[in-house]
Amino acid sequence: MSRRRMLGTLAGVAGAAAVGAAGLGSPAFAGNGVLVPTGKRGIILYSVRDRISAAPDATGVPYGFERVLARLAEIGYKEVEFAGYTQHSSILGRQITPQEIRKVLDDNGLRANGSHASVPGSVTPDTIAQFEQTLDTAEILGMTHIGTGSDPTGSNYKADWDAAVDRWNTFGEMAAARGLKLYTHNHDAAYNFLLDSGPLDAQGRPTRSSGVRKLEYFIARTNPEWVWFEMDIYWAHVAQHRFRSYTDPDGVTQTSILDPLAVVAAQPIRFPLFHAKDGTYDPASAAGYAMVPLGEGDIDYGTFFANMGAKGYHNPMWEQDNAPGGAADPGRSLRYAEISYQHMSGLRG
Repeated sequence: MSRRRMLGTLAGVAGAAAVGAAGLGSPAFAGNGVLVPTGKRGIILYSVRDRISAAPDATGVPYGFERVLARLAEIGYKEVEFAGYTQHSSILGRQITPQEIRKVLDDNGLRANGSHASVPGSVTPDTIAQFEQTLDTAEILGMTHIGTGSDPTGSNYKADWDAAVDRWNTFGEMAAARGLKLYTHNHDAAYNFLLDSGPLDAQGRPTRSSGVRKLEYFIARTNPEWVWFEMDIYWAHVAQHRFRSYTDPDGVTQTSILDPLAVVAAQPIRFPLFHAKDGTYDPASAAGYAMVPLGEGDIDYGTFFANMGAKGYHNPMWEQDNAPGGAADPGRSLRYAEISYQHMSGLRG
């Protein structure tokens, strides 16, 4: 166990004990049990996309859904989040079907628990029909959540986020009618400050902020029964590094540092899913972090998972965007998957 990991684990235990001492927990909560139960240890397949999409080869590394999912189950993963439903067509001589993917999942004791699918950018009869097809696929695969990998809007302006609230409530209600939770997965930009006040620009848009962050505004205004969230913990820490000040309605620069843990702890049930992605801190870089396998970076997952509330409820999915090793190291993404699983399973608090 690395020094950073040991300190994080000890901090997690201390945090859990503090919650119990405050009367918010029980002796069982304050113990040193696993922070991620066995059945909730997951992976988004984007991390191993190179091997899902690979043609049959002589490397000895698994390829395609059947072989890669079998290997992930062997490592110990129990949940899978999809980032597409296709593999190399030469494996079957055609494209695999959702029904065939479901059989592979069932054969390996895996559960589909989400997908970075497409949530339409407008509400029309055509987009409603399109989203119904997305929900059909989710049902075939046995999902309980369906989502997207992008923000509800890329805008900084309040009016655009208000429109996104209405749109997501519409599609979220459709998902809920089928027993699915619609979620948005967010990167750092969603935690920038909303432009909602101050003098207007030439287009009549606000130029300053009240200090509320875009995603927090969206969380507060969407229906909690229809719209859910998947925090990418790495990108939330990047936002902590990047978005530290705003210009208030009076034109004064104000400092406000994001606390990713506090965002979740304020309403942990709205965050059923996470991307558990690690990074080494590099203040000289624009992002502030560089991605590495889970447990090899500086993000303190022990403290985070021990103190976010609703222990045992959440579903962390390991992700590492740069896990594929290319032709020089075709086995790297699956090797990183095993390293990251071992760290996830070892977190206690």
